[in-house]
Amino acid sequence: MRFMVMVRATKSSEAGEMPSEKLLADMGRFNEELVKAGVLLAAEGLHPSARGVRIRYAGDQRTVIDGPFAETKELIAGFWLIQVASLEEAIEWLKRAPNPFDGIDSDVEIRQVFEAEDFGVECTPELREQEARMREQIGDRA
Repeated sequence: MRFMVMVRATKSSEAGEMPSEKLLADMGRFNEELVKAGVLLAAEGLHPSARGVRIRYAGDQRTVIDGPFAETKELIAGFWLIQVASLEEAIEWLKRAPNPFDGIDSDVEIRQVFEAEDFGVECTPELREQEARMREQIGDRA
């Protein structure tokens, strides 16, 4: 099972404050543990929302909305994508992670990633084959 672990933004991350050398080292060690265990698929930090945009879909119309975005608690500052056997295993890994922010209470959210089989019959064999081809192409690039 794949899980997206989303690090919730804080006022400091939205202000563009960078992590300390110690936090970067601690995160590096934790990420290295994930790699050695064969769990980590991706991990990245994100720039503040002031440097991002949202695209609003309304029927056929697309509207681009420039950041920053007001509700910090609803924003994502970074993520891990991990592959583990269960939600419980994902939780156990993340309980070992360093606090993503120096001296500030913070939250991460863990959500399972949909797989093709989760979509039932609507995900036809042709669509599953297309998905497999795309994943192979992505893997070839990495």
